[in-house]
Amino acid sequence: MESNRPNIIVILSDDQGPWALGCAGNDEIITPNLDRLAAEGTRLDQFYCASPVCSPARATLLTGQIPSQHGIHDWISGGSMASNDSPAIRYLDGKPSYTQVLAENGFTCGLSGKWHLGDSMVPQHGFSHWYTHQEGGGPYYGAPMIRDGEPVTEPGYLTDAITDDALAFIDAHHRERDPFYLSVHFTAPHSPWIDSHPREYLELYADCAFHSIPRDPVHPWSVPELAPEPGSDLWRAQLQGYFAAVTAMDANIGRILYRLDEHAIAEDTIVWFLSDNGFSAGHRGIWGKGNATFPLNMWDNSVRVPAIARYPGVIPAGAVRTEMVSAYDFPHTLLAQVGLAMPNAEELPGRAFTCLFDPENTIDRDHVVILDEYGPVRMIRTPAWKYVHRYPYGPHELYDMAHDPGERENLIDNPAKAEIVTLLRGELQRWFTRYVDPAVDGAHEQVTGSGQLALAGTGNAGALAYDQSQRIAKEAEQSPLPTSGT
Repeated sequence: MESNRPNIIVILSDDQGPWALGCAGNDEIITPNLDRLAAEGTRLDQFYCASPVCSPARATLLTGQIPSQHGIHDWISGGSMASNDSPAIRYLDGKPSYTQVLAENGFTCGLSGKWHLGDSMVPQHGFSHWYTHQEGGGPYYGAPMIRDGEPVTEPGYLTDAITDDALAFIDAHHRERDPFYLSVHFTAPHSPWIDSHPREYLELYADCAFHSIPRDPVHPWSVPELAPEPGSDLWRAQLQGYFAAVTAMDANIGRILYRLDEHAIAEDTIVWFLSDNGFSAGHRGIWGKGNATFPLNMWDNSVRVPAIARYPGVIPAGAVRTEMVSAYDFPHTLLAQVGLAMPNAEELPGRAFTCLFDPENTIDRDHVVILDEYGPVRMIRTPAWKYVHRYPYGPHELYDMAHDPGERENLIDNPAKAEIVTLLRGELQRWFTRYVDPAVDGAHEQVTGSGQLALAGTGNAGALAYDQSQRIAKEAEQSPLPTSGT
């Protein structure tokens, strides 16, 4: 490789809890390749998504904007594929992304796997290679995908197919002068779990005790159809499928790491591993993430995700950092690693945390807060406290994270904590006032966790979606976009 910039691979899992890693302390789940990645890189133990559900979380990772800036507030249920009833929608049209910055600076950008940010048929945001899911989720066998600009049904196991495509991209570009960027976006370990994964991985957990999973009673907020009774046959079958999905993904991540070794480019490649949002598999009595309950939740297993970065000779090997960082920091950090920057960075909430990869530097934890949103639910998290505010009526929550990390005792009505509530509420409101775009403010959107059908707005989302689709169609006729590339 002749360029002075490294290649970049970002591996993104789907619905992986921070507990679902061997290197994070789980002695039952089998993840040797992710454990290797952590041993050769740095694991970030306090990495938070921007919203505890897939599409808004992914949009923030890509753009650095919070949901109330980019306008995606829930998982996208409308606009991925055009139909007779509705047009395709580019939810991030006009929103700068780090992949666009990379493409504009000589990187060849490829996507292998899940997109789920609208108009799935058309490559967007600097990607020239585009093998993606038509919708965002579904079966692991017979998955609806897009290859070479055409809808196809993937006959094999989807985790393998995504990896096969990623390996072909690496093979095609590893000798080029310019570096490559590759997003490997697995749908694993998202549901379905039962009868959905190869027997070889399911059998690994046939006799697993699953002692790493608490047997909490079903939470009263839990969506009834999502939460099996702890210890039941269904509970066990779902855990077996979830663990198998993680291990199958891990095996395929091993294939990617091995291919980098084969081509002798591991030293010249930054590898990131993240999940879009967290997940509870019975923890606190729920199955799922932020929309596994109503009201929507902001518990740490929903908003905290696994995160590992490896860059040999630059990122320390075997380190674990406990400073809090957020998905809205990620684009700044990744671009800073290759000497680039997000456009209009002063309008974005995040900052690069490359200092965490220098053993001599730390973030001043007393001045770091993490903020999340999911429609009308907002959270502020400090090292010691978490406050959750639900517009317009509550219920609100306050947790002492230093003494109650399991978030068991809601202190919101404790008179002795009134001053803390006032301080956190004020800081939360000031922060969102600074960064929110009033036109797509999630506090005014009726988000219930059942999916987003159209562009966010103030009462005319359907019309806006139609108008945007018509404009995009006209632009495409005048200047057709490529539908494939290598």
